[in-house]
Amino acid sequence: MRRKTELRPRFLPLPRQSFFLLGPRGTGKSTWLRQVLPDALVIDLLRPEVHRELAARPERLRERVLGAPERREVVIDEVQRVPELLSVVHGLIEERSGRQFVLTGSSARKLRRGGVNLLAGRALQRTMHPFMAAELAAFSLADALVNGTVPLVVTAAIPGEVLDAYAGLYLDQEVRAEGWARNAGDFARFLEAISFSHGAVLNFANVARECEVQRRTVAGYVEVLEDLLLAFRVPVFARRARRATSTHPKLYLFDTGVFRSLRPAGPLDRPAEIEGAALEGLVAQHLRAWIAYSGRRCGLFFWRTRSGVEVDFVVYGPGGFWALDVQGSGQVRPRDLDALRAFRADYPECTTALLYRGAERRLVDGIWCLPVDDFLRVLHPANDVIALPATTRR
Repeated sequence: MRRKTELRPRFLPLPRQSFFLLGPRGTGKSTWLRQVLPDALVIDLLRPEVHRELAARPERLRERVLGAPERREVVIDEVQRVPELLSVVHGLIEERSGRQFVLTGSSARKLRRGGVNLLAGRALQRTMHPFMAAELAAFSLADALVNGTVPLVVTAAIPGEVLDAYAGLYLDQEVRAEGWARNAGDFARFLEAISFSHGAVLNFANVARECEVQRRTVAGYVEVLEDLLLAFRVPVFARRARRATSTHPKLYLFDTGVFRSLRPAGPLDRPAEIEGAALEGLVAQHLRAWIAYSGRRCGLFFWRTRSGVEVDFVVYGPGGFWALDVQGSGQVRPRDLDALRAFRADYPECTTALLYRGAERRLVDGIWCLPVDDFLRVLHPANDVIALPATTRR
């Protein structure tokens, strides 16, 4: 039984042409498509009988499509399960019949292997992310920091149980089934070890030591997580750098709740450390979704000097320039703004903000201090990253 959660429309705009819709399982791809394309012909490759038929004879997809001339939209769910269908779709698009094809998937690796480049220029690529706070009528920061915002979890009757099973679902159904990790035990230890790298600079050697495998094995496992859309890297911002910066990216799991479910906790773990990583990850996934949905052509970065001065997030591109630091404290101390001051000294064009757990909105030395709860609630694709009154924009 699902929990009744009041939702607002998803922020992903519906393209007019054919497109790939990628995203981890449970992010609501199929639900959204049923809402925006209620009359589409749906080919669900998660159904065993459909999968068997089209895997044996991919050309039967053409027969199905031509046999339903009244259906102008065709949705192929989890297309990576039969990547050979891409050639059939390519041929149907070339016929210029006016049909729109929507190809959903949760594995970028299998799509690439199956020849996704055949559709280059003929199909857009879009990504469905976990809920943004503004997509929920009742957003709770406390709940989001524990359970995350994956729709499958948020709408579950018992979110914690679904979340606990989430990593196992991918381990069993994706990793083992495709043979991407020869040793399931090694991969399970890797999942636990990589949770300590959430929000940290990625160091393959340290992770390899923790899970007792070779460095190149860890590098391959990280690629698997990225290909399954379960993790992403944030590179260093080094444009027009005036001082030496770090060269290694940071790693985030795609959802805070998934991070919490994988991260072991015990007497030797400080709750504030886990809570801080969860908060930073929640901001990261929101910024990533904002970039995907807004169409601003921005990139997500972080800034770290060789001396250790760090700004958690830099959003930069033709659509704007913002620097954001995240802290779990409810108070703003002068030294909390030092990193943003250093960044602004090098990049005076940017708008800077400290996101904290307090309740007051402040402007301190030209730096915005914003309650992180409020920031997430108003982060909307129609707005700037930091939605400020026109008279106060820098």
